[in-house]
Amino acid sequence: MDLMRAAIVGASRTPYHDGLFFFDICFPPEYPNEPPMVHYNSGGLRLNPNLYESGRICLSLLNTWTGTGSEVWNPRTSTILQLLVSLQALVLNEKPYFNEAGYDQQIGRVEGEKNSVSYNENAFLVTTKSMLYLLRNPPKHFEALLEEHFRKRSKDILLACKAYIEGAPIGSAFECAKTEVENQKGTSTGFKIMLSKILPRLVEAFSDMGIDCSDFVEQK
Repeated sequence: MDLMRAAIVGASRTPYHDGLFFFDICFPPEYPNEPPMVHYNSGGLRLNPNLYESGRICLSLLNTWTGTGSEVWNPRTSTILQLLVSLQALVLNEKPYFNEAGYDQQIGRVEGEKNSVSYNENAFLVTTKSMLYLLRNPPKHFEALLEEHFRKRSKDILLACKAYIEGAPIGSAFECAKTEVENQKGTSTGFKIMLSKILPRLVEAFSDMGIDCSDFVEQK
C-alpha cells in the first residue's frame, strides 16, 4: 500500500469538536526511512496555524517544521498512528492560537489568552463551514462514514451553535466544568452574528439528509 486516506474527528472541548478532517497520506519509496507525505483536504479553508488552505501541513513529525527528539520522524519508532494522534491532539487542540511559531511565549498572558479566545471563535466558524463543504463534497469512499457521523452528531452540533450564540465559551457547550465556564467571558458580538448566519445553513443541510431538525427551525 502506498496511499491512505484518514478521517479524524475533532475532539471535545476544542473549537474543532464534532468536525471531520480528512488527510491523504502517501508512502514514498524510502518509507519508513523517510516520513510519509501528508495532504490536508482543506476545501480552501484555513482553520489552524498548522493546516494551510493549500493542504500543506507544518508538523515536526513530517519534517515540515523544526523539532527535536520524539517530535521528529524516527524510522525505528515513528508510526502512522503516532502521526494521526499528533494531528488530533497537538494540532486540532483546545488552544490552536499558540501553535503559531513564537506564540507559545504568550501562554498565560492576558493579551495572549484574549487572542486565543478570538482565534477559537474563528476556528469554530471555519469548522462549521468545513462541515457544510464536506456535506456538499463528500470524500470518495467516505460517503457512508460522513453520513453516519453527522446523523449521530447533528443535534449536538446544532445545540452547541445555539449555546455559543447565547454566550457559552467555545468548547464549553457540554463538557467544561461549570466554574471554568463562569470564569470566562461570553463569545463576541461579531462571532454571534456570523454563527447566526451559518446555523440555518447547517439546519438546512442536515434536514436535506432526512435528519429531523424541527427543534431548530425557529433559528431561521
